[in-house]
Amino acid sequence: MTYLVSPDSWQYRSLNAITPGLSALSDALIELVEAGHPVVAGSADLQYSNGLSKFAEAYPERYIQFGISEQNMVSAAAGLATTGQMPFVATFASFLALLCCEQIRMDVAYSALPVRLIGHHTGISLGFYGTSHHATEDIGTMRSIANLTIISPADGPQLKAAIKASVNWPEPIYFRIGRGRDPDIYTDDTPFQIGKAIEHGEGSELTIIACGMPVKSALDAAAALNAEGRSIGVIDMATIKPLDRNAVLRAAARSAAVMTVEEHNIMGGLGAAVAEVIADEGCGVKLFRHGIKDEYSLIAPPTHLYREYQLDAVGVEAVARQALARQI
Repeated sequence: MTYLVSPDSWQYRSLNAITPGLSALSDALIELVEAGHPVVAGSADLQYSNGLSKFAEAYPERYIQFGISEQNMVSAAAGLATTGQMPFVATFASFLALLCCEQIRMDVAYSALPVRLIGHHTGISLGFYGTSHHATEDIGTMRSIANLTIISPADGPQLKAAIKASVNWPEPIYFRIGRGRDPDIYTDDTPFQIGKAIEHGEGSELTIIACGMPVKSALDAAAALNAEGRSIGVIDMATIKPLDRNAVLRAAARSAAVMTVEEHNIMGGLGAAVAEVIADEGCGVKLFRHGIKDEYSLIAPPTHLYREYQLDAVGVEAVARQALARQI
């Protein structure tokens, strides 16, 4: 086995090192190629972090290594899309959504080109790499760009299903994915439709709306509370834009309160999107937004940060209990 660095590193050069959640990225693209789609994939020197090394090994002629040149990668992807190719380009979400914002806006979204932008290691999942690598503003940034769809899968199977569902989507998509270490919620047979939320039970007291990594935490928290006789529902809002407004309205109609959970700044993210729907429609429901408050997150291992910001199951349950208590 050949390693890029030591075998103890999570970046070592081995297909066995790819986390299951990110392996789904290559698996989906390989299936698309085998089905005859003109997929071209590229990465900015991070193919061993995002799992595209597996695709590159399978189809080297369809893989482009752009090096540490993220902005050029996005512009090149726009060019490829104009020639009939189906480009998927990936790098850390903090670099893609922020550093490449101008290229995404002008080269990709302005012309509504069907480029697939894969922003991985979102939120605080690159914890000890520091503030420059944390992506806690990317939803807000990408949400403000016209013609751009945003999808935040909760696990590997949902990522794979979302990528395959994007084949005929006419506009660009920003896929917001984690570090690939989250436990599976869904199976390979679970259907996925862009723009449609997945509702996990109904709650008369509280509906938790989450996306990405916190979906599992929300489900575990709801299960613990429901076991005590509470009535808590969960909505996986995997498509953040276009948001499933009807799912939000159903939750607002049946629940005394709604709580959003996201691995993102609460300003501009999922909570803001849900708040806009509730305000636009004049819904008389309490809304609690949970995520990272308006601050630069701390630097520590991801598991420690999830605990610090109450994004793990224990933390989400505690925040949900506070939301329930505030209704009295």
